[in-house]
Amino acid sequence: MKKSDKKKSEIVLSADDSKLPLDTKPYETLHFIDATKSVWNYSLFTDEDVRNFQNGTHYRLYEYFGNKQLQVLNTAGSYFAVWAPNATFVSVIGNFNAWNNTTHPLLVRHDGSGIWEGFIPHVNAGEAYKYHINGYKGLKLDKGDPYAHYWEKRPQTASITWGTFYEWHDTTWMKERKKKNALNAPWSVYELHLASWMRPDKNDETSYLTYQEMSVKLVSYVKEMGFTHVELMPVMEHPFDGSWGYQGTGYFAPTSRFGCPQDFAKLIDAFHQAGVGVILDWVPSHFPYDAHGLFMFDGTHTYEYADMRKGYHPDWSSYIFNYKRGEVKSFLISSARFWCDRFHIDGLRVDAVNSMLRLDYSRKEGQWEPNEFGGNGNLEAIAFIKDLNETLYRDFPDIQTIAEEASDWPQISAPTSLGGLGFGMKWMMGWMHDTLRYFKKDPLYRQFHQNDFTFSMMYFYDENFMMPLSHDEVVHGKSPMIYKMPGDTWQKFANLRLLYTYMFTHPGAKLLFMGNEFAQTNEWNDKSELQWGLLDLVSHGGMKYCVQQLNKLYKNYPALYALQFDTKGFEWIDLNHPQESVIVYKRKGLAARQDILVILNMTPTVHHNWTIEVKGKSDWKEIFNSDAKEFWGTGDVYNPLIKVILIDKKTKTYQLKIDLPPLAGIVLG
Repeated sequence: MKKSDKKKSEIVLSADDSKLPLDTKPYETLHFIDATKSVWNYSLFTDEDVRNFQNGTHYRLYEYFGNKQLQVLNTAGSYFAVWAPNATFVSVIGNFNAWNNTTHPLLVRHDGSGIWEGFIPHVNAGEAYKYHINGYKGLKLDKGDPYAHYWEKRPQTASITWGTFYEWHDTTWMKERKKKNALNAPWSVYELHLASWMRPDKNDETSYLTYQEMSVKLVSYVKEMGFTHVELMPVMEHPFDGSWGYQGTGYFAPTSRFGCPQDFAKLIDAFHQAGVGVILDWVPSHFPYDAHGLFMFDGTHTYEYADMRKGYHPDWSSYIFNYKRGEVKSFLISSARFWCDRFHIDGLRVDAVNSMLRLDYSRKEGQWEPNEFGGNGNLEAIAFIKDLNETLYRDFPDIQTIAEEASDWPQISAPTSLGGLGFGMKWMMGWMHDTLRYFKKDPLYRQFHQNDFTFSMMYFYDENFMMPLSHDEVVHGKSPMIYKMPGDTWQKFANLRLLYTYMFTHPGAKLLFMGNEFAQTNEWNDKSELQWGLLDLVSHGGMKYCVQQLNKLYKNYPALYALQFDTKGFEWIDLNHPQESVIVYKRKGLAARQDILVILNMTPTVHHNWTIEVKGKSDWKEIFNSDAKEFWGTGDVYNPLIKVILIDKKTKTYQLKIDLPPLAGIVLG
């Protein structure tokens, strides 16, 4: 094409009534077009974009890479861009060209970036496609698009040309979210696996509710239960159901199992309109070796470390991202930002952080190499995590990032400016282990293990903790929550109600896995739905109602959340009765009149006129009793009127006489 023939193309985005799921960025071309070719020479990247991508500082790559439907010179079609730095040839294949790998070759940029791109006229939304790559040493590969927004439903593995445009209706939620101090607000999280929460056909493991059906059934259930947030086990596209989403291939696409991206957006929108936030599980720690995925993307270790002492994960037979490589870092942080930007996500729970931080994670001596300072920290992963959190909190200051991290690594939830990793919260795995170990014991022996119960407050203020009773605790032979409890059937339910009372009144955010709220009797199985029929039994219905009322208690009493990460918000009142296994603590509000008192009776023994001394306010009433009849408790022991005696006017110390029901927690406010 002669120099005089070069013309700058004019981009016209289709209107909404085109019914194409378009992105909304007003794209601007930088290259010129030879309309005689099957692929037009066209780019969205500036030189600065490319430099930032290579330097690991471009965090909006979803606006550039992948597939974009638009119009060029009044011609509708699709722009494609893919990073394959060691490829010698890349083409787009799909139904539109009968999967012919020679007819639509992309053009490689001449800046050494390894970006292949081009515009293909008349390829619009809804086309299945892959990239055909002639890679290192002539290896020929057909790969899905790492930046695709939509994929074929498994077991098919092609990407689909699609955008993320959606007209949101959650303005009120987003405005209110900005006003809140997230750490000083209730966080009661319902963790769930979308595929197995409920199925249209409970006998068919491939039968799914759609995103649109969930936007009615699931949203109404969560709202009824009073949870403030849901946490969705990974919805990013993944090929194998049994991985539960933790072995992902589509870091910019909600799974097609339940619908298209716009349907997923509608689900998030419905949650927000119902006053419920949404947290997504996000997995930047590893990815699977499926042929259509990221592994050996261009015939070389493109996304993963080449040194398998760092690049292979022995626990999950998967591969570890190369956090040192700028392009990979840009890819991952762009993925995290994408969900907050395009889908209004309220938080990301980052999976397996410990495996990212430690070079020796699950490796024996000789299977790992120390860092340059002789330590076991992966310095590149640490830098990546800090940049991730700094970027997300800069751009979305009203969200939360939550680390699933079970070690004693310091300052996980401390700001990066103070030397921390910058997460907003961390799962409190130590609390979970200690609590379950304590509650599994026969009540007769709990008197000898009070320290297991109280130890959590020795280190609680080291981090901003979320207390998880997650999916990991009810799978793989660990038994459901109800069967972790000792005693006969009544005692099992009483113990579990007592445990939940303790959890909801302990400082910190809460997380409960689906089915735990009504005491499911089977371990969680991703191939079947929850045991909804149990709710016909008064025992399980009572458990559900108990959790519902605990959520209401948590949200309605500021003492339970206003200072939940502050040393001023908690005080032990009585730890001096280990033999009776009665434990008392106070949760403090911003004013003394907001204080509440929690009394836990860890044995089946009823105590009448139990004496408690407490300072502060003198007016107390029972606001919650886990032994209530409507919870399937006895309903025999409660405190309609609490006797209060002033014993020291100067210190405002009062003596309370309380009747304590068996295996129960009561809350006074």
